[in-house]
Amino acid sequence: MLDANTQATRPDFAADNHPKVARGKTGILLANLGTPDDYSYWPMRRYLNEFLSDERVIDLPRWKWQPLLQLIILTKRPFSSGAAYKSIWNHDKGESPLMTITKDQTAKFKTAMHTRYGDQVMVDFCMRYGNPSTQSKVREMVAAGCERILFFPLYPQYAGATSGTANDHFFRALMQETWQPAARTIEPYFDQPAYIDALAASVQAGYDAMTDKPDILVVSYHGMPKRYLMQGDPYHCQCQKTTRLLQEKLGWDKTQLITTFQSRFGTEEWLQPYTVEEVARLAQTGKKNIAVIAPAFSADCIETLEEINEEIKESFEEAGGEKFTYIPCLNNDDAHIAALVQVAQENLAGWLD
Repeated sequence: MLDANTQATRPDFAADNHPKVARGKTGILLANLGTPDDYSYWPMRRYLNEFLSDERVIDLPRWKWQPLLQLIILTKRPFSSGAAYKSIWNHDKGESPLMTITKDQTAKFKTAMHTRYGDQVMVDFCMRYGNPSTQSKVREMVAAGCERILFFPLYPQYAGATSGTANDHFFRALMQETWQPAARTIEPYFDQPAYIDALAASVQAGYDAMTDKPDILVVSYHGMPKRYLMQGDPYHCQCQKTTRLLQEKLGWDKTQLITTFQSRFGTEEWLQPYTVEEVARLAQTGKKNIAVIAPAFSADCIETLEEINEEIKESFEEAGGEKFTYIPCLNNDDAHIAALVQVAQENLAGWLD
């Protein structure tokens, strides 16, 4: 991290007693979903409270939702969610896999950007929920002299409940700054060739490592209520296009893969087909060997390591499935980092040459 005082100078023509100000840099702030600080009850409760109080995630009226959340859900759910996190926790580093992977991604991304732009850029990461907070990292960048900040939510497909709420939080952080930097947010990169290439390469590598090739690839995206689609959220359409482009890049026909949606919450209808039900149906109709990939996640997390690799796998096997292979997220794979760097460079046009 850059020291806020590294290049602090007194503005031209300023009085001798004017405070020195660090200026002239461009910040690139990567943003991911977030993670609890620990899987014990109170850290889990704080994290879930922040997450489930986000009106982009749960858009029920607060007078109706908050009593239910505070008095019932947050009394019980930290125990079950904590147990799920414990099953995947990086105990050696004392953090969730999402935190470990995001740190690794940021380190590689930072090296690539500094190779290209040198000390003109400052690279860091934040989380929408939990730590490090968006506001703390915006504050550090401004103090270090960032006159411009490119905010980069690590979601290939745009959804209001992911990219949208991350952007909201970034703008709220800017509201706290006396001297606001110029700001940009990235465009969704769900159809960027470098991203599709990296995704296809990961599938091909996964298949090449298997003796018996899967009967079908399940392309599972995180879910959302169907009414969000009807209200104009582009997420569903962008997911479908990602799958189509992946299919074309692999040179497959439409029967070799299927798009599904996971992580359903509540009782209303969500985007379908539901992954947990679809894998059971596939097993019952003779697809005994399947692979699953999750392109909406830039890093493996609770939804992939626990939900897909445990709950969804169990649904498949209980329905008669025999072989279940989860193909990991792109994580800190070099091709993935190169794709992210390319997206950043395109969005920095006019700021940095």
